[in-house]
Amino acid sequence: MAMDKTDSALLRLLQQDANQTAESLGQHLRLSPSQAGRRRQRLEAAGLISGYAARVDAEAVGLGVQAMIQVHMAAHAPDAAQSFAALVAATPEITSAWVMTGDADYLLRIFCTDLAALNRLVQEVLLPHSSVARVQSQIVMAQLKPDGPLPL
Repeated sequence: MAMDKTDSALLRLLQQDANQTAESLGQHLRLSPSQAGRRRQRLEAAGLISGYAARVDAEAVGLGVQAMIQVHMAAHAPDAAQSFAALVAATPEITSAWVMTGDADYLLRIFCTDLAALNRLVQEVLLPHSSVARVQSQIVMAQLKPDGPLPL
């Protein structure tokens, strides 16, 4: 889908606050509310907007430990990758997962209540998987920049 400057501006506005009304979006974009609403619907239908979600403060809800875990696989067969992907999908503490180049095969972003919970996740969930050779955990001490919008 071809995007124009107004579409890019609309996406930037929605990344800042997805709860904006068509009226508010229209004011910012110098469009009527119906035009802004139609553009939003077109971007949703084209898959440029994949969903809307609230940002929840992890510490405020009791998730005081954030970690990045590098996973090194012993086996790289397609069935091993599918099995590991299923494990990742079924583990709520894993909030993001990436397939990586370089030394590690995967990078996982984890949120847990405390260090004991992180240890249980590593020892009882990740390491027992038949294709996992080893993991390397790095505990996040502070987040310098919050998860932000895409640079449109």
